[in-house]
Amino acid sequence: MTLVIMAAGLGSRYGGMKQIDPVSEAGEFIVDYSIYDAKRAGFDRVVFIIKPEHRADFEETIGRRITGMKIEYAYQTLDDIPDGAKIPEGRVKPWGTGHAVYAARELLNDNFAVINADDFYGRESIAVVGEFLKNAKAGQYCMAGFRLDNTVTEHGSVSRGICTVDENGELESIVERTKIEVTDHGIEFIEGDERSPLKPDATVSMNLWGFTPEFKDVLAKGFKNFVMNIDSAPRPLKDEYYLPTAVKEAMADGATVKVLKTTSKWFGVTYREDREQVVASIKELTDKGEYKKGLWR
Repeated sequence: MTLVIMAAGLGSRYGGMKQIDPVSEAGEFIVDYSIYDAKRAGFDRVVFIIKPEHRADFEETIGRRITGMKIEYAYQTLDDIPDGAKIPEGRVKPWGTGHAVYAARELLNDNFAVINADDFYGRESIAVVGEFLKNAKAGQYCMAGFRLDNTVTEHGSVSRGICTVDENGELESIVERTKIEVTDHGIEFIEGDERSPLKPDATVSMNLWGFTPEFKDVLAKGFKNFVMNIDSAPRPLKDEYYLPTAVKEAMADGATVKVLKTTSKWFGVTYREDREQVVASIKELTDKGEYKKGLWR
């Protein structure tokens, strides 16, 4: 099984991989823990989706220290578009998470999971996705479903996909809420001047997905339709083709998405103030024996 890591924006946000702050005493980054958990769950290959100019930094800081897993790279670039499509004049923004996985299409020949590079998902969540993928057949996908209250920060707003799950534990729908905050009244999402409450135990997507190889055909079809019509989009210079959009398209064609609920607590450095809590959480998990000191030693 392959772990696909969306990391094309990572170097940009931090000014290059060398400048990412370690979150452990041994100098690991958050993504080291996801890879380590994936290895324990039976994954034997990692595909990093990056910008070409960041490869040297990735190899120097992460790639060189990972042991026991094959490491490969795919490149997300603005000009990786289907024949006949064109980039709108003035567009510099990447095409989105759906396009990121599309960029790795030539390397996706077995069952694979997809994660964000800068999110900590927890051992349990990656393990249940790995277990599902061991026996998944074409059109049988999965998603780790987190509790909303395990995915928020007290330092600002976050964007989350709020999920509806049917009686069989399968995904029915995802609604993107781009501004969710912890307030004095609980957890709320904000749209303009309106505030609406959200249940703490609402199931949310954190972009931890499991797919079978033909999903790359869904991405190719969906992204082509998106980019061929970009000039008529509301914001041709900024609109993106998101991974949940591709999942919805696959479901419309008969695919199923099993929601694997997890009690794992997400954390990440969404805001500078989050880092202290991330470091403390990693130390706590290490002290409990969940992780060893120096993952790759």
